[in-house]
Amino acid sequence: MNKNIASILIANRGEIAVRIIRACRELGIRPVAVYSDADRSLPHVLLSDEAYHIGSSPSSKSYLDQQKIVDLALKVGVDAIHPGYGFLSENAAFARRVAESGLIFIGPPATSIETMGNKTTARKIMEKAGVPIVPGTVEPLKSVSDAEQKARTIGYPVLLKAAGGGGGKGMRVVEEEKDLPGAFKGAQNEARSAFDDDRVYIEKFIRSPKHIEIQVLADEHGNYIHLGERECSIQRRHQKIIEEAPSLAIDGRIRYEMGEAAIKAAKACGYVNAGTIEFLLDEGKNFYFLEMNTRVQVEHPVTELITGIDIVKEQIRIASGRPLSFKQEDVRVHGHAIECRIYAEDPLNNFLPSIGKVTRLQAPSGPGIREDRGIQQGNEITVFYDPMVSKLLAWGRTRDEALTRMDRALNEYLVQGIITNIPACVHIIRHPLFVEGTYTTGFMAHNFNPEELRKPVEDELIAVAISVATLQHRQKNQPILPSTQPTSQSRWKYQERKSDMYDR
Repeated sequence: MNKNIASILIANRGEIAVRIIRACRELGIRPVAVYSDADRSLPHVLLSDEAYHIGSSPSSKSYLDQQKIVDLALKVGVDAIHPGYGFLSENAAFARRVAESGLIFIGPPATSIETMGNKTTARKIMEKAGVPIVPGTVEPLKSVSDAEQKARTIGYPVLLKAAGGGGGKGMRVVEEEKDLPGAFKGAQNEARSAFDDDRVYIEKFIRSPKHIEIQVLADEHGNYIHLGERECSIQRRHQKIIEEAPSLAIDGRIRYEMGEAAIKAAKACGYVNAGTIEFLLDEGKNFYFLEMNTRVQVEHPVTELITGIDIVKEQIRIASGRPLSFKQEDVRVHGHAIECRIYAEDPLNNFLPSIGKVTRLQAPSGPGIREDRGIQQGNEITVFYDPMVSKLLAWGRTRDEALTRMDRALNEYLVQGIITNIPACVHIIRHPLFVEGTYTTGFMAHNFNPEELRKPVEDELIAVAISVATLQHRQKNQPILPSTQPTSQSRWKYQERKSDMYDR
């Protein structure tokens, strides 16, 4: 049954809120934004038709206040709530509360979120559905001795993981049995702190895998499709940094098998709306179910660029009760796309967040470039939220063209007032392993050396010093003619990026 959606409250902030607002505009839907004290002047507030203050800056007092958000939605008369990603997007209680209030939740049913949010339950369902899972337990561990027994059966190294969460929280790699008791306790404590759930399970640790995910869409009419794969192997502490699609590691056979497995996984939990099935791919090209993200992913634009399908608009159509607007055979992949997540982080200081005002911001553009951004010049990166500045994407007819465009765009990107990870992104995409496409999830731990970022900056400082000295000499001895003026700038473009980042 079709449900009319004329207005949507976006229970999120920053770039994903802007992304949803734009989808609403194109569908003729009234977007309503919310904001905290810290976010009063962010673009999503200014772009929306209406914006309402939702609380103080801490997320627990604003974007995570379920009842306040639902009450506001009812008060301002919207039809639906879109949670974006993060915050309440994978909170089954929130999805249930939205539905019970008579509003439409733009996402999967609460039961699907609940089922797939419990990692051991999800593994059990996947095993039953015939989706390959990493060898390990499908029940939480009862004690250290239970963990030791299971680890001996599986064989070291093993991985302890939180049963009730993700994002790398409550996760410990254990190489030897002597380290298991401490790791078990540490995983429990971190899981309890992050998810209020100290249950952990164990699985075989796969060395140097690739992280491959399949985007799926499902409607209320029983139609399931997938949009191919994205590779997300460039990660730091289990957090993704760079994604691309398609993956060089996937051939036609594996792509077909992974796509079929992803559809099986979605059907097994009665999934509706947009979701992502994440897999690990080992050196032998065997793939294993890792988890399901029951929301729109940060990296969804990579898939949009190569398929031409607007995933957020499909989410809204599905939530309104309409069938998918295309069939599996209609999905075609065109070219290659790469996404770099631009963060306010210092790559020379263990990627610590850089807090402060963005005093100048000049985004790249040109052929094949897309930028999804939730801040503008004059806004502040605060301690309250994730320090993402934007998602920078490059599309090309070939991977080489996409790489060249990304390199060019990163070097056009000007951000002052804060430190960003842009130099790290440049370093990564130029690394031989990335260029070859043979990188794995261990890239950042084993192949990324932040000290290598210093040399270009030091060379730049030397070049500038020489230029200044030469200019001073010429000013003293002869006039500067037009022919003696510099005709081009270095790749740093004298953007003060070096002084912002390193001269402290």
